[in-house]
Amino acid sequence: MAVITSARSLIIAPQWIGDAVMTEPLLRRLHARGERLTVGALPWVAPVYRAMPQVAEVMEFPFAHGGLQFKARRAIAKGIEGRFDKAYVLPNSLKSALLPLLARIPQRIGYLGEARVGLLTHRLKNPKNKPPMVAFYSALSGETGLEGDRPQLHIGAADIAATLHELGLQQGAYVVFAPGAEFGPAKRWPATHFAELAARLDLPVVLLGSGKEAALCDEIAAPVNAVQAGKCLNLAGKTSLPQALGLIAASSRTVSNDSGLMHVAAALGVPQVAIFGSSSPLHTPPLSDRATVLWLKVDPAYQPPLDCAPCFARECPLGHTRCLNDISAERVLRAL
Repeated sequence: MAVITSARSLIIAPQWIGDAVMTEPLLRRLHARGERLTVGALPWVAPVYRAMPQVAEVMEFPFAHGGLQFKARRAIAKGIEGRFDKAYVLPNSLKSALLPLLARIPQRIGYLGEARVGLLTHRLKNPKNKPPMVAFYSALSGETGLEGDRPQLHIGAADIAATLHELGLQQGAYVVFAPGAEFGPAKRWPATHFAELAARLDLPVVLLGSGKEAALCDEIAAPVNAVQAGKCLNLAGKTSLPQALGLIAASSRTVSNDSGLMHVAAALGVPQVAIFGSSSPLHTPPLSDRATVLWLKVDPAYQPPLDCAPCFARECPLGHTRCLNDISAERVLRAL
């Protein structure tokens, strides 16, 4: 694939926060060779791209989950026709490749999938095995030497200070817990374990997540606060994503499951413990020297070996979820 320098490039972003973070090395490569980058993203992912200095513009798409929404895509395509030389289509869906085609963007680059042969001009075959996601996205650059790429996010000091002031917090004076995981309970360390860990920490805990995770976070915070008033602050569903990014950036440490906020913490260089259950850190690891991964599949001290992991299931097929239940609060405390 010929490399066009000084190209005007449209990036069609994935819809999940973790995937968005893992596209950053690709965008850094494209920017370094002179491409001007505009990212088209759904509103709940757009703030991640605003934390990437190499992105010149973020265009928020008004699309909802599911459905082709052809009229809306055609209207946006008409408005951007002639603005771009290239489009990188990061999701594998047919609908994500429609807009660049309708906008008549000359080069349209992406992976094969969902009958997209006629929609893309430059097509990569999907790898048979699950490669690390950073390498999967970075391969769309057409370059080699993808090993070692690590996502990087940047939050301005003024933005961090404003968030801390608004919420009455001080930099480095709290630990962030991100106990949710969109995929399902087989990726979530038990609330009782999180609560035990919070009670044993020497700093207050800030709990982050979506509104759907507010009850889970309250299940963690309530028993701790009943003994140590104010030890846990439940902000699930009460912050914007830019605020959550700032809170993670300013935290002393973070503890999370395999989730989008785990990747955010890694890209911000925050010390963290990442707990894996049904998924695999070989596929979606937190790419940071300051990250400690706990996964019983490869823990030599855990006997008998956990042969069922990774199952990639939403709920434990065997009903015991040992891959998470057997990681004690003491073990995470030592890792911190």
